[in-house]
Amino acid sequence: MRTCAILAAALTTLAAAQVSAADLPGTGITVKPVQSTISEEAFQTLLVSRALEQLGYRVEKPSEVDYNVGYTSLASGDATFTAVNWQPLHDDMYNAAGGDKVFYRQGTYVSGAAQGYLIDKKTAEKYHITRLDQLQDKKLAALFDANGDGKADMTGCAPGWGCETVILHQNNAFGLSQTVEPNMGNYPAMMADTIARYKQGKPILYYTWTPYWISDVLVPGKDVVWLQVPFSSMPGAQKGVDTRLPGGANYGFPVNTMHIVANKAWAEKNPAAARLFAEMKLPIADINAQNARMHQGHSSEQAINAHVDGWIKAHQALFNKWIEDAKSAVQ
Repeated sequence: MRTCAILAAALTTLAAAQVSAADLPGTGITVKPVQSTISEEAFQTLLVSRALEQLGYRVEKPSEVDYNVGYTSLASGDATFTAVNWQPLHDDMYNAAGGDKVFYRQGTYVSGAAQGYLIDKKTAEKYHITRLDQLQDKKLAALFDANGDGKADMTGCAPGWGCETVILHQNNAFGLSQTVEPNMGNYPAMMADTIARYKQGKPILYYTWTPYWISDVLVPGKDVVWLQVPFSSMPGAQKGVDTRLPGGANYGFPVNTMHIVANKAWAEKNPAAARLFAEMKLPIADINAQNARMHQGHSSEQAINAHVDGWIKAHQALFNKWIEDAKSAVQ
């Protein structure tokens, strides 16, 4: 009799678990995340994936594609969400793929994403360089010449990221086309060369952004300094954007926010996920810290997943609230 009672209790528990799983809003639905080829974006993407899994969704491994391909995939329904929509940096790509008519974008996932141009502090102080347009002076520009053509070599970014459009636009707008050569290509490889030059005591000029590990290696204020620009000048959808900060400083780029963007039709059919996307927030300092760990060698898929699990454990109450609030969207 006791064995039968134990078996009955076990079956009851199993049945309850199955009913509970079936009651989750995402049960039976597959989610396809996309991100860029920047591996440091995996952390914020996988955090969203973990939350979706708690809602019952089956979440695939994120696909790595160029940003513009990501937006077109989301618009067509071939992908479900991205957690790395930069605003306003990606506005042209976002609008070209269909904008608010095809995308769901509510809430702000990450705030305070900065971008701009930096040079090594030693050169900045020796030659009193504080603004990018000072490099109109051929003698100053030649300090940053890495290939002997007389022009300053600027480490730009990868084509398709959006930043390359701004950099090339500003290079012309600030009168630098004859003295500065913005180099576009494999950003990690270009920055590896830039860091090597810095370690050799040579002047460096580069573009970067936060959150990213570069500013943990070349620390602004200690190793390098941000350069200001003479005036605000942005291309495309960002034309007319004032890039000055409240204190008057102007580093050439507006402070960006990052958002979770999903296929709109899918979001409308999945109110729990839509509520989750609108509510999740991740401190930029936490992304910087995780990216720094990746640069220190903890960059395997297993390590990144451990970073995500560790973040959730450290913020369990907040994470649980996201899940409960999302569930309430379908009640």
